[in-house]
Amino acid sequence: METAGFELDSIYYVLLFFAALFGGFIDTIVGGGGLITIPALLASGVPAHLALATGKLQTIFGLFTASFAYYKSVSIQHLGFGVLCSFIGGALGTYAVLLVSDKHLKLVILACLVLVFAYMVLKPSLGRQKSEPKIHNIKLFHFIVGLTLGFYDGFLGAGPGSFWVFAFVLLLGFDMKNASINMKILNLSSSLAALILFVWLYEMLWFLGVLMGVGQIIGAFLGSKLVLKTNGRFIKALFLVVVGATICKVGYDYFCSL
Repeated sequence: METAGFELDSIYYVLLFFAALFGGFIDTIVGGGGLITIPALLASGVPAHLALATGKLQTIFGLFTASFAYYKSVSIQHLGFGVLCSFIGGALGTYAVLLVSDKHLKLVILACLVLVFAYMVLKPSLGRQKSEPKIHNIKLFHFIVGLTLGFYDGFLGAGPGSFWVFAFVLLLGFDMKNASINMKILNLSSSLAALILFVWLYEMLWFLGVLMGVGQIIGAFLGSKLVLKTNGRFIKALFLVVVGATICKVGYDYFCSL
């Protein structure tokens, strides 16, 4: 089957559907679903920028499903300004990735991920329950973190949800469960901005993106039900696994490009 001038064997559609299902499940809980879907697209032979564009299309389905499942559990007023900041950051990051190489940014991201992983391991009680926030001005939090992580999502997109969870836990004192719920709506905003920019300035594999999107919906539905029906204690362990996988993936990409 051929789309956007690119030919893909039929078997890859089946494999990528299940990769999207699993990615949507993981992404709904702690973020990082792109660590599954983007490498799967690349391994199928999809060119890098086309993989990023198609990846944004399919992930929107999962993010929307999770956000819809979670929206009654969060304050929309609390997230309104954050949605705007995340959207702007996502648009700027996507525009930038179409212009520049991400080589040096990957080194910065790798260092940040290692610090996040180490901090969470050395602070075993962090995220088990709500704690005193370090930033009391919620708009300041969303302005700084929303623009930064929105840009990161649009530019590189390697597990932005994991950074969102860590920011909510460390800076606002959220527990892991509520951090996971809140980050999905903000992640949806930056990903939607990225998708709009890719549609406007680039191209994508529409059929494949929609097919993977169906897998994302199924995975996101299962993941959101699991989060809402449990006390969330498993989320931190899964968070560390995903961050550890992100470190390996980003580190491998960076050092192989040297």
